[in-house]
Amino acid sequence: MINALMQMKVTNKAKPFVKWAGGKGQLLETFNEYYPKQLKDGKISRYVEPFVGGGAVLFDILQKYEINEAYIFDVNKELISVYNIIKNNVEHLILMLSKIEEKYKKYSEEERKEFYYKIRDEYNNYNEFDVKKAAYFIFLNKTCFNGLYRVNSKGKFNVPFGDYKNPTICDAENLYSVSLVLSKVKVFCDDYKKSIDFIDKDTFVYFDPPYRPISKTSNFTSYNEINFDDYAQIELAEFFKKANKKGAYLMLSNSDPKNVDENDNFFDDLYKDFNIYRIKAKRYINSKADKRGNINEILVLNY
Repeated sequence: MINALMQMKVTNKAKPFVKWAGGKGQLLETFNEYYPKQLKDGKISRYVEPFVGGGAVLFDILQKYEINEAYIFDVNKELISVYNIIKNNVEHLILMLSKIEEKYKKYSEEERKEFYYKIRDEYNNYNEFDVKKAAYFIFLNKTCFNGLYRVNSKGKFNVPFGDYKNPTICDAENLYSVSLVLSKVKVFCDDYKKSIDFIDKDTFVYFDPPYRPISKTSNFTSYNEINFDDYAQIELAEFFKKANKKGAYLMLSNSDPKNVDENDNFFDDLYKDFNIYRIKAKRYINSKADKRGNINEILVLNY
């Protein structure tokens, strides 16, 4: 239970506590135009997110609309463990992160780099997921290259040092806000298919799966050891149809292959029975920074 003292410490709205590939922060204003009217009218009481990732949409919806209960899922056990630590033990986490930040900011550039790799090694060899490992997870996310989460074939985090001048490692105020929002959220480390048990006619479900790569250089689907290929995308579309039969309100995001091949109808065919919209997003479409720009992403709605 969130105590009164914590509520006094919360002054700002919660936002994602980690950077995450494909994060939706930039799209929230657009998404609001596509959320179901029933959500805005207070007729939807439950929110389900089967691929929670950084949680930008989760925090947006739970702080804007009257949702009684929420259920989030992700197969990334490290990420889900951090959600649970923030929900249940945020004070201890903030204490540990603040100590790490204080130490890190006193170091020279070379010492910071050494410290980063020392923590990364400890993180990869530390088997118990407790407050210490959660603090390491957040530290690595804030100081690694581009805020990426990537693991090798053995499941070891392998992103190099990011060399930021003044990273915020312990955002205590936001962590308190996140903890408060998570107080009414059930958190599951599980496959998206398990979410079907919590979906009914009064539910809004937002699907944000690993995106289908639109170019060879943007192929980044390994947020964990599990790959999300075209077969997995087809399986997800079948699950979307199954959830649709339950009468829930469904919204799904993915890349738009037509950005690079106008004849690629992969998603248009896969979701032909639903409403497909194309929205603008700023994304890298290959490894060159000058190729970052407004490209289309798709939104699939069943309403």
